[in-house]
Amino acid sequence: MDGMTVERNRLREAAVPMNQLAHLFAVAVLILLLVWLFHFHEGLDYYSNNPYRVFNVHPFLMVFGFIIIGGEGLMAYKTTARAERKVRKVIHAMLNLTALCLGAVGVRAVFKFHGMLNLPNMYSLHSWIGLTTICAFGLQWAFGLVAFLVGGLSEGRKRRLLPWHVCFGRTILYMAICSALTGLIEKATFLQLQHLPESRIINFIALTILIFGILVDHSVILPRFHA
Repeated sequence: MDGMTVERNRLREAAVPMNQLAHLFAVAVLILLLVWLFHFHEGLDYYSNNPYRVFNVHPFLMVFGFIIIGGEGLMAYKTTARAERKVRKVIHAMLNLTALCLGAVGVRAVFKFHGMLNLPNMYSLHSWIGLTTICAFGLQWAFGLVAFLVGGLSEGRKRRLLPWHVCFGRTILYMAICSALTGLIEKATFLQLQHLPESRIINFIALTILIFGILVDHSVILPRFHA
């Protein structure tokens, strides 16, 4: 075994604790979201006549359905799944497709909420970043499907395209986190929270999302570096 292979394996093993911590923070995000939405805001129901329960579908699906499952999709290919390369590609694609579909429903929920209260759409920085992110995610998924899973590209062309695919995937992850954090700030501003338990819950949700994203990024990119 040459020195480069040893270094690559060492970095891959170093990414494992970050991968495990990312899973723990994913669970923490889910718990905090459920506490926030059910304890403070009556739960979530897309088909409810209560517009605020409809709205609650939006943060839940955009954070847990889009960011968390999307992040798990990123980690599945490089660190989480222990399987053949083709199987890892399929798992990666399916998790990202699930995240995309749930994110689309989450976007639809906020448009439905605005329609129920006759509110304008797409007026905030959060909404601009969010819609751009989910559109970019959809294009990235379609590109990955054609280029790496079902396309007939040569191995050489795939190698040339892979760094761009990885780079854009990481960019979209941070765009999604930025969208979530601006959305939480916007929600807290609307609620005019001041030193209340709910404000602390929102802060903890934001922090756990950010830490989750950093851990995902490190666990995915670290095995790619070697001397």
